[in-house]
Amino acid sequence: MRFVKMNGAGNDFIILDNRDGAYDTAQLSALAKTVCHRHLSVGADGLMAIVNAEGDADFRMLFFNTDGSAGEMCGNGARCICRYGYEFGLAGERQRIETTAGIVTGERIDRRNYRIRLNDPTVLEVDYPVELEGKTWACAYVELGDPGLPHAVVPLSGLRNRSFEELRPLGRALRSHPAFPKGANVNFYELIGPDHLVEKTFERGVEDFTYACGTGTCSTVAVLTLLGLVSGTHVIADMPGGRLIVDVLREGDRITDLYLTGPTNMVLQGELTDETLFSDPIE
Repeated sequence: MRFVKMNGAGNDFIILDNRDGAYDTAQLSALAKTVCHRHLSVGADGLMAIVNAEGDADFRMLFFNTDGSAGEMCGNGARCICRYGYEFGLAGERQRIETTAGIVTGERIDRRNYRIRLNDPTVLEVDYPVELEGKTWACAYVELGDPGLPHAVVPLSGLRNRSFEELRPLGRALRSHPAFPKGANVNFYELIGPDHLVEKTFERGVEDFTYACGTGTCSTVAVLTLLGLVSGTHVIADMPGGRLIVDVLREGDRITDLYLTGPTNMVLQGELTDETLFSDPIE
């Protein structure tokens, strides 16, 4: 089984070309649980399978989290898959990609940098307080696309100096909080300058912090734009794995376009010979 491993700002993925339909959804889910395991196989934050488009698009992207669950979309994953599509001849410098959450468009900036237009927000509540263990957290809540990819946006002072280990209990508690019926990706942020923030995201499906989250970054910047805390133009977001740039277009209180720009890295190409591909992963 041939595969490519890529990362976008440290958010890493295994990509398979499944246009021949060699693997069904259940098999891809099982593959994700096995090959994304960092100690027993290749290791990644998720697995993406390229399949044939159902409508007017270059191809369709199926995304699976490390726990085998299907994800609606992935922003950094979409940027990586745009590069894959271009370099392997599936599409040109401008692309249309089907995702479970809707169409995403991509654009090649240069060899490593790609820009995508994300799914539109279908839910955006800038005032969404959450009670947890006697404390009120001033959250916002965003869903991108339909079905919506859920994100909690949480301000947290001193974020730059807080480790994943310190933040993990809070991230885990908010991720599964009853206020978020679908669960949520929890995006902690801190503004550190004009149009400049740091962010750390506890991701649903990975069930831990990742080095970057593209949809989370765009959700965060969308909220901050509506609150008037950033301009929405070329907003810089620094994450443990690198830097992403977000541009937001709005009409009044409505976000009309979300653009995510950042680096990709083609880490390796290879052949999976893992003898446990479809066996039950060790918990």
